[in-house]
Amino acid sequence: MINNVKKGIIIIVLSTLFFAIMDGVSRYLADTYNVFVINMIRSWVLALLVISISLRKKNGIKKVISSKQPVIQFIRGILLISAILIGVYSFTKLGLVQTHSILSFFPLIVVALSGPILNEKIGIQRWLAVLFGFLGIFIILDLKNFVVSFDALLPILGAFVLGFYSVLTRKVSKHDSSETSFFWVAMVGCFVMSIVGPFYWEPIFFKDWGWMALLCALSTAGHFLLIKAYESAEASVLQPFTYFQLFFASIIGVIIFNDKITLSILVGGSIVVGSGVFAAWRSYVKNLKK
Repeated sequence: MINNVKKGIIIIVLSTLFFAIMDGVSRYLADTYNVFVINMIRSWVLALLVISISLRKKNGIKKVISSKQPVIQFIRGILLISAILIGVYSFTKLGLVQTHSILSFFPLIVVALSGPILNEKIGIQRWLAVLFGFLGIFIILDLKNFVVSFDALLPILGAFVLGFYSVLTRKVSKHDSSETSFFWVAMVGCFVMSIVGPFYWEPIFFKDWGWMALLCALSTAGHFLLIKAYESAEASVLQPFTYFQLFFASIIGVIIFNDKITLSILVGGSIVVGSGVFAAWRSYVKNLKK
């Protein structure tokens, strides 16, 4: 890995911008079409791109698909497409701001799961960060006025799914290349959506195909930049900058979709992000001491 921190930070911030715009487009489309159709088409385009890139490499797909942990790679693919479906559905029910505020808790879930799954030693300070993050989620939900419902709890499930996916990604990275992991995620997502999506098929209006193309382009570019960012610098250094997606998505939500940033979202979201940044900083310090 080339340790170019400045380059990695610039690339990952750019990727969060692409993903935030992608989320805005996803919400727009999901107001008209169901999330399965939208993400089935998106997964097809991503799979075609991954295949075309793999064919250009030496030994082609045979080399890229080769994994020492195929079962875990398959599970990763299912988890990621599940998280995407949950996120897009939640955008239409809770808005971009609240959904992203809750989903931003997932890095702290990674910390909590790293102990039992990756056998990492988690110090008291990072455990406290996880607990404070949970407190932030409760504040975002505004328990005084909270009504228990499937839609309200779904983003929390999404955060856990993303956290589990991220931990498994770190686990497979010890043996498989980033190209292999990306290939598996794209192909499994395409496979799952190709089975589920047709049952929910509905025609896309001609005026929305341009938005669909933009969604696919943003998704592809965002994932490509994310990989390049982690090739440039360590994940522990870059992780705090992923919160820019919450910042960008909130701007889009407020300006385009008239989302409201309530006091509970502002305070709770700040606690979640602050806890996540602190946990990432502690991980970075710990790695420096090794």
